[in-house]
Amino acid sequence: MRASGHVFKYGDNVDTDVIIPARYLNSFDGKELAAHAMVDIDPEFAGKVRPGDMIVAKKNFGCGSSREHAPLCLKEAGVSCVIAETFARIFYRNAINIGLPIIECPEAAQGIEAGDEVEVDFDSGMIYNKTKGLSFEGQPFPEFMQKLIAAGGLVNYTNGKKR
Repeated sequence: MRASGHVFKYGDNVDTDVIIPARYLNSFDGKELAAHAMVDIDPEFAGKVRPGDMIVAKKNFGCGSSREHAPLCLKEAGVSCVIAETFARIFYRNAINIGLPIIECPEAAQGIEAGDEVEVDFDSGMIYNKTKGLSFEGQPFPEFMQKLIAAGGLVNYTNGKKR
């Protein structure tokens, strides 16, 4: 499984209130949430993000409240992967549960800039910065996590297993 796209870059401690502000949580519609993704930190994000694009951030991405709306709005906005030095534990689990691939890789988080074109190989964990000709070794996803992501998240995976 692979993903590729252009990068939106953010710093440390991007919390769930920044990813999707509470004032927009009156909807459970993913597309409606996506229209407001990152609005408080990057007002142009929702209008510029294209399917396949990625977010690269520094430490503790997704900290704050445990709302699953945060990874959902990013996935619905077209984000194919989030790469960060570290993730908040609850965001990490929520992302996997809804099928949004995320990779921890401090070297990639430091070596990738906004606008770079990046490709990620989830089987090997390799991250390729095509703009700069660099590669980084992230953690590959275990097979069961790849199956969850390929199914579109935990609910879809579980429903598929019952058939």
